[in-house]
Amino acid sequence: MRRRMERVRREWPLWALGSVVGLLASMALAAPVLAEQAEVLGRPVVDQGVGSYTPVPNLSGNLVIAGSDTMQPLMLKLAAAFRQLYPAAKIGILGGGTERALMQFVSDQAQIRRGDGFYNGPQASGRVSMLASSRRLTEEESKDFRARFGYDPTEITIAMDAVAIYVHRENPIQGLTLEQVDAIFGKDRKRGAGEDITTWGQAGVESWAQQPIRLHGRDKQSGTRSFFKQEALAGGELKAEVKEAPGSASEILAIANDPQAIGYAGIGFQTSFVRAVPLAEKAGQPFVAPSAAAAADGTYPLHRPLYLYVNMDPKGTLDREELEFLKFINSREGQQIVVKAGAYPLSAAHVAKNLQILTGSPMAAAATEMSAVN
Repeated sequence: MRRRMERVRREWPLWALGSVVGLLASMALAAPVLAEQAEVLGRPVVDQGVGSYTPVPNLSGNLVIAGSDTMQPLMLKLAAAFRQLYPAAKIGILGGGTERALMQFVSDQAQIRRGDGFYNGPQASGRVSMLASSRRLTEEESKDFRARFGYDPTEITIAMDAVAIYVHRENPIQGLTLEQVDAIFGKDRKRGAGEDITTWGQAGVESWAQQPIRLHGRDKQSGTRSFFKQEALAGGELKAEVKEAPGSASEILAIANDPQAIGYAGIGFQTSFVRAVPLAEKAGQPFVAPSAAAAADGTYPLHRPLYLYVNMDPKGTLDREELEFLKFINSREGQQIVVKAGAYPLSAAHVAKNLQILTGSPMAAAATEMSAVN
């Protein structure tokens, strides 16, 4: 058991350790291996057209990013790598879900606890510079921001993602259509299913014909939950039976502990104890497993961008540390961290577009793209 606990300490980030310890106590199994470390799953590669980051001298300052639980592991890794370049820069990464963080972003006031998400001590400033969002803001949400600041938030896509349907690794199901997903999770069945799917036999697993399906998902603070309702359930509501977790890590751990369980979460939470089910948009179409290529070309039905929304006054300039952090994300080094965190990297063209938005210079974006290190 001591060796297992040591493996947990190495393989899981601190934000998930409490949940992992609970799973070990109940399962007496080794810790799951995150997608970052599961080489057998294969990793996408960063576009060769994405340029390397060039550090600048004497960078310091405070930066607070609030937002998505799905994006928190990625943002922590990006912040840690950035601080290796700039030890004087302090970056706070606050999780808790897109919905809760949006209020902090619009009010420009972080709900910071001492040492929460920070390195070398707590953050001095409570200002929220950026929102990490696992979904696009609605027009009403953008309107609230405009009412507060007089301009729109600047939207920067930093990675691509796939919302996966997860089952226990021993579950033999080969694939699901979105209509079936809706009949499993949705109480309204807006995709047209004639009846609820409540057993694995109804979902096509004949060997588990009478086994009940146990539902898991995210809580109401989650942008992934909002995305799933809109895209998988066609805007319908979730069944009351869904056990909603405050974080994706705890949801995945629950599925890993229950062969009859099913849930949804970002692809970065894939482990060796659960399996992502291939999906088809409609019956008769091929099942497609989540991958970088399938997310990029749209053949995987539940693909999505991951966003940073930036409080960027069009009449002013970004703080130096904010601009450099965004430039770092949109570099070869930053996109390699995206891959290591289990998400999918951007194309060189998308990176160039982001840099143009940030710097206002098409030539600067093109120059960065041409400076790629092969």
